[in-house]
Amino acid sequence: MASRRPDSGGPEEGSPEYRWLYGEDPASSTETQRPPDQTRVIRARPSAGTAPSRPRQAPPSGPRVPPPPPPGDRGRGPRRPRGARPKRNVFKVVRLLLLLWLVFLVAVPLIAWQQVTTVDAFKGDDRMASQPGTTYLLVGSDSREGLTKAQRRKLGTGDAGGRRTDTIMLLHTGSGRNVLTSIPRDSLVEIPGRGTNKINAAYAWGGAPLLVQTVESATGVRVDHYVEIGFGGFVDIIDSVGGVEICPKAPMKDKDAKLNIKAGCQEADGATALGYARSRKTYKALGDVDRARAQREVVSAIASKALSPWTVINPKRYYDLSMAGANSFTVSEGTGAFSMARFAWAMTRVDGDAGMTCGVPIRDLAVHWDEQRSEEFFGYLRSGDTERIPKKLCTPSGMPG
Repeated sequence: MASRRPDSGGPEEGSPEYRWLYGEDPASSTETQRPPDQTRVIRARPSAGTAPSRPRQAPPSGPRVPPPPPPGDRGRGPRRPRGARPKRNVFKVVRLLLLLWLVFLVAVPLIAWQQVTTVDAFKGDDRMASQPGTTYLLVGSDSREGLTKAQRRKLGTGDAGGRRTDTIMLLHTGSGRNVLTSIPRDSLVEIPGRGTNKINAAYAWGGAPLLVQTVESATGVRVDHYVEIGFGGFVDIIDSVGGVEICPKAPMKDKDAKLNIKAGCQEADGATALGYARSRKTYKALGDVDRARAQREVVSAIASKALSPWTVINPKRYYDLSMAGANSFTVSEGTGAFSMARFAWAMTRVDGDAGMTCGVPIRDLAVHWDEQRSEEFFGYLRSGDTERIPKKLCTPSGMPG
């Protein structure tokens, strides 16, 4: 047992093994140190449930590497923002619908055009030379072909056989204003090889070819395209566009034409519009001249409805109109879809600053043409100088203004 110093009660001088009890650093001693007694070292025990601490390591140098993705996300790449995929899908659907719509708009007329009937309207090699602009001969036939007995009763067409023309019009288009001219069907003209007779007799005797020859001979205007439509087709086209507006100046009642309408502008279906355009008993003032004016009104209204934006937006109306037109029209050989599109567009521009609607200049209600005025009028068409046609030559009735 170590001895204590008498003055301090501690171990005697020279006994270093107890200096740690008095706060002294054994390492500062100059004496040779012995290994510490393991019984003197008190180690702290880790608390229950706590892993023994490890020495901290310095962060690695260089670029920081992101932690690996969870096991379920490996191989999927970076995550997209929320909402990106639904928007992209919507755009794909819209593009697909637009593409299908364009295909529909192009395919329907092409399919319909295959059903259009053609006729050799220009026979003979001695036709007149080409003229400025383009002229269409529009004919409304009163043929009952294709109509059932029920349809004939409904439309009041009767059972007459043969073919006649209820409507004869010339549409001239060119660099100037469009000009739509009505030729009254009772006009007395020279029919090649047949002498003088009513102009609609040319169609009854020789169909489209003889009518074209007669019109060209009487007017001196070269016909470039022939367009014909019958009773049934006329009604179907009007119904396919939802009817047209007509504006009779007085009440009209014609039992034979199945017509009973009031005065003023109103919507008319196909059957009513047909009766309005062909009634012979209700136009008492100017007779056939007023009928021609009503026919121009209806034809122009059909064209306006057919080329309205709603026709393109409404798929049913677009399809019905295309098919009704294809089954109704007869056109001259060589008249293509593009020419018919130009014809339809021009028919919407025959009023106001864009065009004129005229009756053939006549000198009396017996429908004798005024030779001087009619020659002057058709001279403007032959030269394509429609901008200079004076108003006195272009009147709705054809009588002097």
